[in-house]
This record gives sequence, structure tokens and C-alpha cells, in this order.
Amino acid sequence: MEILKTPKLTIVGAGPGDVELITMKAIKALKSADVVLYDALVNEELLEYAPQAEIIFVGKRLGCHAYTQDQINDLIVSMAKTHGHVVRLKGGDPFVFGRGSEEIEFAEDFGIETAIVPGISSALGVPASVGISLTQRKVAESFWVITGTTSAHELSKDVHLASKSAATVVILMGMHKLNEIISIYEENRNDDLPIAIIQNGTKNSEQKVIGTISTITKLVAEKNISSPAIIVIGEVVRNTSSWISYFQEHFEDEFIFQNLNL
Repeated sequence: MEILKTPKLTIVGAGPGDVELITMKAIKALKSADVVLYDALVNEELLEYAPQAEIIFVGKRLGCHAYTQDQINDLIVSMAKTHGHVVRLKGGDPFVFGRGSEEIEFAEDFGIETAIVPGISSALGVPASVGISLTQRKVAESFWVITGTTSAHELSKDVHLASKSAATVVILMGMHKLNEIISIYEENRNDDLPIAIIQNGTKNSEQKVIGTISTITKLVAEKNISSPAIIVIGEVVRNTSSWISYFQEHFEDEFIFQNLNL
């Protein structure tokens, strides 16, 4: 007689892209999964940790959805009830513009046990991986993390507020709104702030460009930078070169330096 497994949902953060930037707890969840529903920004190498699970791609890209969010919610519930442990694998951290809380709430409405495994958010991990410190003494005391695309498919109004502050500003999912972002900064500031854009951060396919508000649009076009990418705006970006000099001075091992992707 087949033993029915207890329905369970675990929301797991997969990190920003590098397979080594996933937590041990996340790997443990994948190894125990009966079903894995994974997103477009997840490194597919991570699926090797769940060889026994049924794997389903449910990713969403701009203008192209494998499943709607309502369909994903229904799939979570149906798979949990028929298969047991469902791992919902999301890029970055599932609670930073990842709709993890919505999926948890939906599953719990059906009496399904839930758990959460945080991940390294791309908003933090990607800038750090290229030597950008989001906060620095006497430079930036705080940082904003803002979505470039709201549920209404518009740029968040918080960009207007953030552009007037001394804080570092990190914008996710904002490449198709780059011209609008630049216009806001030109309207609200007189200084030509430095800006960095990192595409496919922490992955082997990573591309990056550093410029200023007045030059970044041209540089992006020249380097053919596109989504998915992280936009970092603020004086901390100006100090990126000093981080390169620091690592060159303190780490003679070429292997270490090359793997910093600087």
C-alpha cells in the first residue's frame, strides 16, 4: 500500500546565480524535495541536488510567462497534495521582490505545512561580488533597494525619493526603465553621480559597465548590456577602483584576484 506523504511547501532562495552562493539549508531542502518548481533566474546546476524530484520550470521573464502567478499557486497546492514536499526555488532571496510571502499565504490557506530558506539577494550579493560596498563610512550611511517594475508595470515612485538622498540606490528589474531613471536623476540632482550596471552578476556570463548619470546610457549601448541586470547608483561606485587596488596590493595569488571578477 502506497504511503501518502505529508503535503509541504518550502520556499528556497537560490542566491544571485553562482551555484556556490547557496546555503547548506537550501541544499538540504532540495535533497528532500519530491517536486521542484524553479524560476528563470535560478542556476539550473542547482537542480542536480534534487535528482529524485520532479522538476518543473515556472519562470517568468519580461513579456514571457511559462505560468501565471495564479497557476503557480495552484500548482504548488496540487503538487504538495499529490507528491508531498514541494520546493519552490527562487533566484536571490524569495522575500525580496520574489512573491514568496504570497505563495506561503496561499499554501497555508489550504492547510499545507510551510517553511522558508532565505537566500543571498542579488541586490546585496552582486554589488559585493564586483567590489561595490553599498554602505561606506563618510560616503553612504544607508541604501535603498527598489523594483524597476511595479505590479502596474511602472517604475516605482520611490526612485524619485531615493534620487534626492545621499543613500546608495540599487534598482532591480529596471533596465527597460533606464532612460526614465536617468531622467529622474537629472531632474533632481546637479551632480553627475557614478552608476554601475552588472548583468548576470556572479555568473560566468557576467558583464558590467561603470559610468555616470550623463554617460551610462551610451556605455550600456556600446557594451550591449541588457536584462537581467542590477543598477547601482551612488558615490560608493566611485570607490570601486580603490577596491581593485586593495586586492591587487594584498592578494598576490592570481587565482584569488581573477575569481573576484574585477
